[in-house]
Amino acid sequence: MAAPRWEASSGKTVRHRLNRGGDRQANAALHRIVIVRLRWHQPTRDYLARRTAQGKTKKEILRCLIGRVFGGGSRRSWVVTAR
Repeated sequence: MAAPRWEASSGKTVRHRLNRGGDRQANAALHRIVIVRLRWHQPTRDYLARRTAQGKTKKEILRCLIGRVFGGGSRRSWVVTAR
């Protein structure tokens, strides 16, 4: 799968984004996976609520979830775990 991570830090904020110049279809597929999971997968919805309470924006939360879905390709990376 494509979509390598790209550093997008500014000041004290450190973040990584998907490479927008990479495989557009892969990026779109990852985005759709996350959107569907937010609608139907209760642990993912709980993750959204928890991160919103921490003060993250929805855009930042989506970025984190896409990284979790993409993160390494193992079966375990598809499961959002509670921390």
